[in-house]
Amino acid sequence: MSKLDQQERKLLESVDRGEWKPVARLEKERKRYQDYAKAMLKKDRRVNIRISSKDLEAIQTRAVEEGIPYQTLIASLLHKYVSGRLAERKA
Repeated sequence: MSKLDQQERKLLESVDRGEWKPVARLEKERKRYQDYAKAMLKKDRRVNIRISSKDLEAIQTRAVEEGIPYQTLIASLLHKYVSGRLAERKA
């Protein structure tokens, strides 16, 4: 048996604590995420924006935590917002 790296140990500990729950309507959820992935892969336009260094660093940090490129994270956030699945927090 091979040794687990830190991320694998954290996942195993999470499973052992019972933090993983079955997904209701698994096939429906799987289809939703497949459709989402297909939409994300169809990138046919380029957009240039200016944002603060602080915001970019925060986005890059979050992307590393998620294990995805920061540009993919930005595209994902924009897609979720325009499709109504991401809303602003009310103060």
